[in-house]
Amino acid sequence: MLTHTNEKPYRCDVCEKTFSRSGDLKRHMLIHTTEKPYICDVCERRFVRSGHLERHMLTHKNEKPHRCDVCEKRFAHCGVLKIHMLTHTKEKPHRCDVCEKQFTQSGVLKTHLLTHSDKKPHRCDVCEKRFKRGGELKTHKLIHTKEKPYQCNVCEKRFGRSGVLKTHMLIHTKETPHRCDVCNKRFSQNGSLKRHMMIHTNERPHRCNVCGKRFNRGEILKKHMLTHRKLT
Repeated sequence: MLTHTNEKPYRCDVCEKTFSRSGDLKRHMLIHTTEKPYICDVCERRFVRSGHLERHMLTHKNEKPHRCDVCEKRFAHCGVLKIHMLTHTKEKPHRCDVCEKQFTQSGVLKTHLLTHSDKKPHRCDVCEKRFKRGGELKTHKLIHTKEKPYQCNVCEKRFGRSGVLKTHMLIHTKETPHRCDVCNKRFSQNGSLKRHMMIHTNERPHRCNVCGKRFNRGEILKKHMLTHRKLT
């Protein structure tokens, strides 16, 4: 009857989310404990819920029964098709009550809402560092495991993050998507552009704590510090 009364007496001690049923709370707690009791027999990937495993199994069967009526792209899951349809309708039905930013998916909105709060519900069981997002925790854990699951198919160099691999690939493709608005010089990485911009702005954020001299790059400061060591 609690589903009709809207009561939610079961509360998560970690993130304070409430539930109407104890079973829902138990399943939710697996997010924080990082337990994944459901294992795929094909690739051994683990899941928190049996329903997630069932949907995952469709990827091995290569079944895609759900078709988009607009572009005819096919999907294994009905829910993924619904989300895909928003790309055609341009709808963003989920709105943030704080900043009014809108999103296509409720899950993305939930993740976004953490930017407005100080809650960090995801904890590393090795060093106890806490994170707002589960994805951030997964990436962080690679520091402890030393895993580098993302490999460049050109030079075989490995990386801990997919984003770092994407940036690295620009070296091979010779793409330079980041352009300086002042001199039109182009760069493969946004960080390189930011460092370059300091030439135009004359910013020098790196300061020598011995003589007070300032530099626009950290590596130049490091080289400069060697001159003080030689003097001593």
